Amino acid sequence: MDFLKELGIQDVNPGACYGPDGWITGDDREELVSLNPATGQPIATIKQANEDDYEAVMAKATEAFKTFRTVPAPVRGDMIRDLGNALREKKTALGKLVSLEMGKIQAEGEGEVQEMIDICDFAVGLSRQLYGLTIKSERPQHRMMEQWQPLGVVGIITAFNFPVAVWAWNTALAAVCGDPVIWKPSSDAPLCAVAVQNIANDVAKKHGYSGVFNTVIGKGRTVGERLINDSRIPLVSFTGSTNMGKRVGRVVHERLGNTILELGGNNAVIVTPSANLDMAVRSVLFGAVGTSGQRCTSTRRVIVHKSVKEKFMSQLLNAYKQVTIGDPLKEGILMGPLVNQAGVEEMMEALETIKKKGGKILTGGSTIDKDGGYYVEPTIVEAEHDWEIVHNETFAPILYILTYEDFENEALAWHNEVPQGLSSAIFTNNVVEAETFVSPVGSDCGIANINLGTSGAEIGGAFGGEKETGGGRESGSDSWKAYMRRQTNTINYSHELPLAQGIKFGD
Repeated sequence: MDFLKELGIQDVNPGACYGPDGWITGDDREELVSLNPATGQPIATIKQANEDDYEAVMAKATEAFKTFRTVPAPVRGDMIRDLGNALREKKTALGKLVSLEMGKIQAEGEGEVQEMIDICDFAVGLSRQLYGLTIKSERPQHRMMEQWQPLGVVGIITAFNFPVAVWAWNTALAAVCGDPVIWKPSSDAPLCAVAVQNIANDVAKKHGYSGVFNTVIGKGRTVGERLINDSRIPLVSFTGSTNMGKRVGRVVHERLGNTILELGGNNAVIVTPSANLDMAVRSVLFGAVGTSGQRCTSTRRVIVHKSVKEKFMSQLLNAYKQVTIGDPLKEGILMGPLVNQAGVEEMMEALETIKKKGGKILTGGSTIDKDGGYYVEPTIVEAEHDWEIVHNETFAPILYILTYEDFENEALAWHNEVPQGLSSAIFTNNVVEAETFVSPVGSDCGIANINLGTSGAEIGGAFGGEKETGGGRESGSDSWKAYMRRQTNTINYSHELPLAQGIKFGD
């Protein structure tokens, strides 16, 4: 495949890098084979980083911070501008690799690379406005001000479902803030990390930096544990399951480090009597089936009013019949495979639980024997709102249908009763319902949308959620502050030494 060569992917690839000419090689390292989820066949191999490799990379990153933090932020922004342009040149190739290794269709793969480009553009502008406040002092001839200083090396741990975008969300902001990054990618998508590191290396070399963009590909118990326990890393950004996020939070906070946790989602769409059903159906279809249901923002639940349920379900079931399943790199395919066999087994186990509970499978529910890949049928289940399985996140294309009558006491209450709080949506033309949904008594999620779905967030708004979603925020708004340390300065330009609060100490 030509795009693999374009991205610098070899048959055997090193798994640790600290920048230009910084790939660490060696035959004694354990191998990780990356599989194509559409066929189950090998793509290429990684020589995984060991503890010595981690230490070598971390030492380079720590040393780089000493000088990188002194570089003016707009100059750091120039490098991120060039990173965005380099990604533009590799958009098609990198998008194809995301599809090949992770399984999302090519349009989504290229869309993920576009997110990387967009956040680079955002960060370039941000590099000229890392602003603080000036504060009026109570003491004569004193000035107070607030500054934001570079924080240090930022650890980034990413999941398989967005194997390149999440790195960029963190890295672009961290870099303009003056922080090197050390990245541990998912072992289900290691080649994507190699490709991104190659692109970043070219950009860093042009600007004369080493140790700013760093990668360690390896087992969680080897490099992952070292990373989260490393006191040289003041901030860890983790994307993954809630259970693992709780562990990361405990370990990092125990050493008084900071975290950005992007964890599970159990996202719902409320469909009201006044909803535009055509829009609602299209939105739910993409939200539930896109990325084969493997987005943290995937639509898991539809809470539909009984008066429109029959019509809505007729349209939705018909839409599901139109979903083409197969090789994500082929034209006309709308849904690719799950990322691995474990994902297939998790989905089938969830469906067995649903059947025992009395859930009615309206469509789907089976595996698909196709080309040796990890294919499943997108599934719709009629369920009850309070079932434990409905409150859990199954990372697969299972959609639960819940029927309500009362908006506040049922639809909103059921929407908020799950432990996760990432993304939410309502379809309504009733202004009272819409305003209530985004009010303090409405959706308890970090993202709440009116007349569009749960998936497809833009980088201009902060991304993240509440409750078991972790509370972290990435990307837009003022999320850059997480990558910096806050400092208050007071300057005395008088010839006196007054104390605050009018305190008198001695003569």
